[in-house]
Amino acid sequence: LLLLCYTEEAAVIVSGLKNTDVFVGESATFTCELSHPGVKNVQWWLDGSPLHNNFVTEISQQDGMIHTLTLNDVACHDSGTVTFRAGCLISSAKLLVKGISLLE
Repeated sequence: LLLLCYTEEAAVIVSGLKNTDVFVGESATFTCELSHPGVKNVQWWLDGSPLHNNFVTEISQQDGMIHTLTLNDVACHDSGTVTFRAGCLISSAKLLVKGISLLE
């Protein structure tokens, strides 16, 4: 899902979020690249809940254009929709956390 709009910065999403499948206990990383820095009101969400930097959730940016979210030690209940918003630009992708079968 990619929604574009006009802002005073006229930034666009160059590379949006990609659907990611990981196993329980692994890390999931999402990256969104903007056309240029300076976009205000950058926020990440998981299933509609805002995410903040902590020991499980790592939020970073490089040159103000490449925004990265890493969810560490994920659990099955972390499966859902990850959304990145910068100003009025939005990109979303699905996170699927797979359990490990003891029968394998």
